[in-house]
Amino acid sequence: TEDQEEIDKFLSENRDYWDYVDEDFYNASRGVSRVKFYLEDSDEGRRELRRITQVFPNREFITRKVKDEDWENNWKAYYKPIEVGKRLLIVPQWEKAPENTDRRVLRLDPGLIFGTGSHATTKLCLAAIEEFITPGCAVLDLGCGSGILAIASLILGAGEAVGCDIDDKAPDVVMRNAALNGVEGSLQVFAGDVTGEAVRRRLEGRHFHLVLANIVADVIISLSGEVGRYMEPQGVFICSGIIDGREQEVRSALEAAGLTVMDHRRQEDWHAFICTKGGVNDE
Repeated sequence: TEDQEEIDKFLSENRDYWDYVDEDFYNASRGVSRVKFYLEDSDEGRRELRRITQVFPNREFITRKVKDEDWENNWKAYYKPIEVGKRLLIVPQWEKAPENTDRRVLRLDPGLIFGTGSHATTKLCLAAIEEFITPGCAVLDLGCGSGILAIASLILGAGEAVGCDIDDKAPDVVMRNAALNGVEGSLQVFAGDVTGEAVRRRLEGRHFHLVLANIVADVIISLSGEVGRYMEPQGVFICSGIIDGREQEVRSALEAAGLTVMDHRRQEDWHAFICTKGGVNDE
């Protein structure tokens, strides 16, 4: 069932999870109510369709045939190996890794969790991790999704990583991906709201060389006042997922929290900031 009131309610109640909604999608729902349903293309299905149209004689019915496809897995045909930064090659679990590559291979099966490496926000984070990782360091990934950033950090030389995501399916997905790369022994992951008290208690006293947040602007703003407690004295905070137009608002929150923006990077319509507790501002 689709109508504008339900869509408006859903968007307003879940504002923390995105900054951008496709304008064409939203406009298509304006002033319209729809009920979509699927029937088997058979005599029984056609009888059911006739029954429904008779029950609602004053409604417009639009029908079309759709192929009987594997909707859960069809997307995999479009997810191919991706070179990111100077050192990483992200390879879907079901694809064969290219031979004779000098890049570090990261195997990934994201399932239904965000984070394949193809999105600009993830690429910005991965490239920054390459630059600021140090051998044996500890990494915290807030909003870890599929685990791609934490796993990449371990592949690139981190000694340990901790991940957290609000989706309770994330820990299983992350640990399966960690096992694909042989780093499951160095990774811990749990479900929780990264801005919530339970997560703060769980991370109390822990300090990390890299803290990562590839989320959305509002969550990064909420995190800005407390992320410093998770950072080593010379630690680095890499945040991305910031849609064009929100970057100055995020930067102001980071600086107001006492963080120094070392670098501001852009790719497509997305922004990332690299911050420390001290140092020289990029401007």
